[in-house]
Amino acid sequence: MKPRCSNPVRCGDKRTVTPLWEPNIPDQKRRRRFALPAQSRTIAKFASAVWLLLIAGNLFATDVATDFLSANELYAKGKFADAAALYEKILHSGKESPPLLFNCGNAEFKAGHLGKAVAAYRRAELLAPRNAELRANFTFVRNQVQGATLRESQWQKWIGALSLNEGTLLTVVLFWAVFALLIARQIQPALVPRLRTATRVVATLMIFSAAVLGLQAANHFHSSVAVVTGPEATARSGPFDDAQSAFTAHDGAELRVLDRHDDWMQVADGAGKTGWMNKKQVEVLPGA
Repeated sequence: MKPRCSNPVRCGDKRTVTPLWEPNIPDQKRRRRFALPAQSRTIAKFASAVWLLLIAGNLFATDVATDFLSANELYAKGKFADAAALYEKILHSGKESPPLLFNCGNAEFKAGHLGKAVAAYRRAELLAPRNAELRANFTFVRNQVQGATLRESQWQKWIGALSLNEGTLLTVVLFWAVFALLIARQIQPALVPRLRTATRVVATLMIFSAAVLGLQAANHFHSSVAVVTGPEATARSGPFDDAQSAFTAHDGAELRVLDRHDDWMQVADGAGKTGWMNKKQVEVLPGA
């Protein structure tokens, strides 16, 4: 499977990398010969600190961009495991974006790591839920997973049509639209008949959007999914190694997290079987 990547950033186009900005250092001969007042020196120190932080941020961003391009080049050469490791390095640095997670999922799949590919695609889907390329690759990889695995319900797919940030932004925009309409009705009473219908419609949309956002937030923050990231993971009847085996999940299987106890978590597979797994066997992600 070739990585589907129409965006030049995903394809490793070097023109998209912003070069490091090198600030001009003033000539020593042009320095002023008098001392600055104490207040000015404080301001100068603060400005210097801000400037250094900006330079450090640019250096960090450049390092990330270099690693991203290097990972893309490794992928193009067929060194999928090395590319996946470099993508993971960028993710561990705190940088996360749909293209990065998308490419990481592709590399993990090519390297034979179904579970890590599924986890990367799930994380990318939370940020870009309507991306057709991502959905196509995710569906293809999911179909390679053996055994029972979770599938989103129709209502989860429906409320997940927008990302959490998009849903929040939409609700805020509708709220301020209602507020603006109410202000307009107070300022211009003559407009009340004309704005009555618009106010009701926008207010209804705002309430509906807020309700969907609430469901989405509850699903995201209060439910978790565990993805098996090894060849096999054994679920046991209790949260300890000597407990009887309950069922076995294969690489890439998605399990619903029901409970947690120390280093163990109670999970359920797509067939409804439940058991306890050690967290080392899985990667835990937010709900859809």
